[in-house]
Amino acid sequence: MKILAITACPVGIAHTYMAAENLQKAGEELGVDMKVETQGSIGVENALTDQDIREADGIIIAADKEVSKDRFIGKKVIITGVKEGIRNPHELIKRIQNGDAPVYRAELKSADEIKGQRKQKENPIYKHLMNGVSYMVPFIVVGGLLIALALTLGGEQTPGGIVIPEDSIWKQIESLGGTAFMFMVPILAGFIAVSIADRPGLVPGMIGGYIAANGSFYGSEAGAGFIGGIIAGFLAGYIALGIKKIKVPKALLPVMPIIFIPIVSSVIVGLLFIFVIGAPVAQVFEGLTSMLAGMQGASSILLALILGAMIAVDMGGPFNKVAFLFGSAMIAEGNYDIMGPIAVAICIPPIGMGLATFINKKKYLPNEREAGKASFTMGLFGITEGAIPFAAQDPLRVIPSIMAGSMVGAVIAMLGNVGNKVAHGGPIVAVLGAVDNVAMFFIAALAGVLVTAFMVNALKKEVAVDLPVSKGMEKREVAATIEETKEPIEITKLTDIVSEDLITTNLVAETQDEVIDELIQKFEDAGILHSKEEYKKAILEREAQSSTGLGMNIALPHGKSNAVKRPAVAFGIKRNGVDWNSLDGTDAKLIFMIAVPEQSAGDAHLKILQMLSRKLMDESYREKLLKVGSKSDAIILLDEVQ
Repeated sequence: MKILAITACPVGIAHTYMAAENLQKAGEELGVDMKVETQGSIGVENALTDQDIREADGIIIAADKEVSKDRFIGKKVIITGVKEGIRNPHELIKRIQNGDAPVYRAELKSADEIKGQRKQKENPIYKHLMNGVSYMVPFIVVGGLLIALALTLGGEQTPGGIVIPEDSIWKQIESLGGTAFMFMVPILAGFIAVSIADRPGLVPGMIGGYIAANGSFYGSEAGAGFIGGIIAGFLAGYIALGIKKIKVPKALLPVMPIIFIPIVSSVIVGLLFIFVIGAPVAQVFEGLTSMLAGMQGASSILLALILGAMIAVDMGGPFNKVAFLFGSAMIAEGNYDIMGPIAVAICIPPIGMGLATFINKKKYLPNEREAGKASFTMGLFGITEGAIPFAAQDPLRVIPSIMAGSMVGAVIAMLGNVGNKVAHGGPIVAVLGAVDNVAMFFIAALAGVLVTAFMVNALKKEVAVDLPVSKGMEKREVAATIEETKEPIEITKLTDIVSEDLITTNLVAETQDEVIDELIQKFEDAGILHSKEEYKKAILEREAQSSTGLGMNIALPHGKSNAVKRPAVAFGIKRNGVDWNSLDGTDAKLIFMIAVPEQSAGDAHLKILQMLSRKLMDESYREKLLKVGSKSDAIILLDEVQ
């Protein structure tokens, strides 16, 4: 039996995850295949798919806020509160098992109408194209790297360039690389067709792609290249889809997808390409290749500027992929001068942002400086996405800076005749020997990286002050100085806002109110609060709404107040527990107090609650926390919360 569930709580997302965890565990104990979608204020996670819903025997909605039920029309649905999901998960599941659940019917839109609306919101052309590209890329990367390795390790310098001896094993490895390249266009076309028509589209798509790549079928030396492959893929996909929709006798249905649809589609696509489409597209592609190969001066600079900007603007998104696909296709046609500037542009955003964090640490928070190290390393291996965290946090300063750097690097690479035989980027391809004019590759990359690093640092404001604590300087003074920064703290893990000063492994207080006072004093001593009285008022107001005692010996008291200077969490352990009016009746032993300023409450408050709630659902993790004997041990464990 398969049962689905949705949990949601508008007050504190901790209850959302707790209900989800309890339902999941109850499902395992009862031998039920269980999937739970959570709808906290942070957003939807582990979303239920159309296939999940089709296969489900029933749905449990344990929510204290409105949850759309349109997708469950015709299914057995139990609608209850989130507390029932926490307290009585076994009973809810047994009701579905026993058939004690009403079928949901609503005089709203039908399931087909809803699906139709969803499909209308998607861009099907882009979706199908990217499906083909995602399957094609591994072939061209592997092919290019194999050829690069063969040239680097087995090649010999001759007056005509690097040559691999015919009787060498490296010649065979070069052939393997060439074989991988041979699959590029057929794979592209085949999986475009699969995206459109599912499996019946694979054979006609790959056959059409193969014909597109081999001009001998229609009397052309060059072939129709990747443009022909794209056309073949869409043509095969929609032809196969059209045949699928034809009504046939039931006796033929089982063999339609494996015999009739592939055969008929392959014949139609093949003949259309051979007699109608192939030659004209090949002429266009051959003309485009010749034009690009002959670009000189201003025209080549313009192309480099466009490619560099496309690579950097969305760092792995649609523009980046289109530019990358274009360069990869040119490699297959023997034109390596296009992929050279692209390979340079690819590595500049992550390396540039990493360098920027090294050059001027005062412009970046500690967690950003850590991200800079990772970004720099990713750039060395040609992973543009390493710059995404910086762009997401500060797009108006970061994106123009990385675009400027990539454009500068691409132009220098174009003017320096940097070629690249591999559909990949970054210094790694130069080290492996895939790049022509290696010296200019590194000059171009360095120039672009410096432009990005210095430009972004010129645009950014200082967001942190690194002050040592002198003997005569109180911790509160240092904290107050840091609080003068105007930029919000980026919270990626709990230890960004927890220090040993905010931890106590043995709370002395005996009542809930006394524990609250003890933890608030931690904030006060660390200079987190303007007024501990005002902050306590916010804590008590939240407790009055509903208990923050989650159960499982956990309490998460939290308050949003202008009395808080910056987001912070205080952690205390009460070994023998304290009554917190928890949902499951257990005493609170692990107590996390969350303080956030009113103006940043939305993002910071929810993010902290989400991180804590999810990690604390792990029973083994809770047991480890209860056993810690020192603040340093606690910090090590809390560093896992992210």
